[in-house]
Parts: sequence; structure tokens; C-alpha cells
Amino acid sequence: MIQNDATVLGILMLVLALVFYTASLPQRGWQRFYGIVPPLLLCYFIPGVLNSLGIINGATSQLYPVVSRYFLPACLVLFTLGMDWQSLWKLGPQALIMMLAGTVGIMIGGPIALWIVSTVSPETVSGEGPEAVWRGLATIAGSWIGGGANQTALREVFTPSDRLFSQVVAVDVLVAELWMAALIYAAGYTARIDAKLRADSSHIGTIQKRLEEIELNNQRIPATRDLIYLGAVGLGATGLAHWLAEQITPYLSANYPDLDKYSLTSSFFWIVALVTIIGILLSLTPLRRLEFVGASRLGSVFLYVLVATIGMQMDLGAVADNPGLFAIGLVWMLVHAAFIIGVARLFRIPFFFAAVGSQANVGGSASAPVVAAAFHPSLAPVGVLLSILGYAIGTYAGYLTALMMQWVSQM
Repeated sequence: MIQNDATVLGILMLVLALVFYTASLPQRGWQRFYGIVPPLLLCYFIPGVLNSLGIINGATSQLYPVVSRYFLPACLVLFTLGMDWQSLWKLGPQALIMMLAGTVGIMIGGPIALWIVSTVSPETVSGEGPEAVWRGLATIAGSWIGGGANQTALREVFTPSDRLFSQVVAVDVLVAELWMAALIYAAGYTARIDAKLRADSSHIGTIQKRLEEIELNNQRIPATRDLIYLGAVGLGATGLAHWLAEQITPYLSANYPDLDKYSLTSSFFWIVALVTIIGILLSLTPLRRLEFVGASRLGSVFLYVLVATIGMQMDLGAVADNPGLFAIGLVWMLVHAAFIIGVARLFRIPFFFAAVGSQANVGGSASAPVVAAAFHPSLAPVGVLLSILGYAIGTYAGYLTALMMQWVSQM
């Protein structure tokens, strides 16, 4: 019904404002509601409902391409700008262990879920050629280990039909957001979960207190020049990353075409990787002090706009064409969850690392910082760093996962 992107953007911003306003109301009813339904989840699903009802059209809108190319890189820079390397170093190897455990959980979860559902409903996993279900699920593997660039790469490798891809995208987004909501909700019970895992998270608490003291002692009301500096850093780094990606991508495509299967010929991959590197380098300079005038908060604004535009891509009715795919996604995520919790308990790793390591795989750079910030805003850069690792290995691990699912579907 509404085709004008300026109008659509206005609607999305009103939706975000409404969610944040109602979430801040002191009335018990609203507090209970948002105690069950995280505000972030509504920021995804309300635009999805508008798209599914035909009020807006996410497929034809140019908002997502613009926001993902400009706002996402800028928010990554702003998130990493205030990185406290000394504090992150004290976190130790546990973050990397849980990140890799999350990857393995996705890799084994796909074939297991496909096998379980095939024994109950063989028609769900049927199909030949481009309609073979495992081809569509291969793109979910790329998305849940890396991100959109990896998903697109695996789509080009395994060529599922447009209809099948539309269905699995709906499963991808819905299941991933349900899992993220569960992680954010569980963040409120970290102490209990750590006790079950027999994990000592005291060092994380010490780091949080230190970061809070630093922020309290240095934070100030931003002046106009501070906001200009933030815009210059975020969008300037984004522009530089775009320019560098334009030089790197054609060179790799022409001279090393085989790297395409690793997403290394994707300009979006290089943009995301480069802005993160730029942000990390800037965090070693005096520009790091821009965090005290709201770098991460401005990054969060950009991130929520991105969340809304991602939500408007969802067609909530697409799953109805093959609801069994949704069952595969749920079982897949349950296997992933069981694996990371098992690893966390085995090595007595705090739940924070399990949650962020998982979301760095499943949600990537768009939502891993959000989950990390649910524990403490200053820990958001941990999610960014781990999600970049996911981009690096996502296509390769997703490719192997796809081959395993192909083998299971042919049994």
C-alpha cells in the first residue's frame, strides 16, 4: 500500500519510538509485558507484520540496502571505538572457545535436525533440483555461522529456487530472533545459570565495575562538535571501507575467483571487516574518548534502524507454505543450544561467553553486540569481534554443513 521509502522510514521510526516509549512506562502491565517480550523482538516483528499484511513492501524498498551499507558499518565503528583492550584481554580464551563451540553446534545441528524431521515427516525434506530442501537450509547455515554475505554466497553455490529461499529466510529470521530473545531474557538470570554451569564469572563483574567507574568519571553531555566528530568517525570510516572494498573485490574476483566460495569476493564482507579493523585501530588513539560522549549510544540508534529494516524483509506467511521447515529450524537451534551449554558446563565457562559466542554465530554483527550489551553495555565490542570471526569462517563451515545435510537427505 505504501511505496514511498521516506514514508516507510517515518513509519519504522514511529514504531521504534512507540516500542521504546511503552517499554519505559512504569505501569505494571507494560513492565510484565516487556518482561516476557523483549523490546528488540518487537522492533523486528512489527515491521514484519506490516510487510506480511501488505502495508509496506520490504522486497521493493531500498531502505535495507541503504541502511545495511551505511548505518551498519558506521555502528560497528562506533561500537569498537571505545574498546577497552586491557579489560578484554583479561577475559581470556573463554570467548573464543564458546564462539567455536557455537559454530560446531550449528554444523552438527543442521544434519541432526534434518534427520529427525525426515523420520517424522519425509515430505517436509523432499524436493529435487532447486527445490531440494537441503539447498535452502544451506543458506541458513551460512547465515547462522557468518551472516548475510555468507548466506548470499551459499545461495549462489547451491542455487535453491526463489520460492524455497523465501521460505528459509522466514525460518532463518524467526528462529534466530526467538533464540536472541531467549538469550536476552536469560541474561537477567546470569547468576543462577552460572551456578548451574559451576562457572566463576567474578572476573567479568570486576571488569564491569571498572568500566562503569571509568564511564562515570569521564562521561559528559555531548556538545555539537562532539556529535559532528562522531558522525565524521562513523561515516568517514564507512566511506573509506567502501572505497577500499571497491579496490579489493575486483582484484580478488579477477585473480583469485576461487575465493568466491569463501565470501572473500563479496564487497559487503570486506566493508564489514574493514570498518571493524578501522574501529579497532581508532580505539588505540585519543579518539577512544568519544565513547564518553555517546559513541556506542549513537551506534545503538543506527543498529535499531537496521533491525527495523531487517524486520520489514520478513514474510510471516511464507512459513505456512511448508511449516515443517520451521520445525527443522527449531530442532536445529535446540541442538545448537544444548551443545554450547554442554561445552560451557564442561569447561565451567560463564554464561556471558556462551550467550555472546552463540549470538555471534546466529545473529552476526547486527545482534551479537545487543546480546553482549544486555549483560553490560561496555561489553558490546566482544560481540562485534566474535561476529567478525564468524564472517571469516561462515561460508566454509556452512559449505561443509550443506554437504552433510545433502548426505542426510539422500539416506
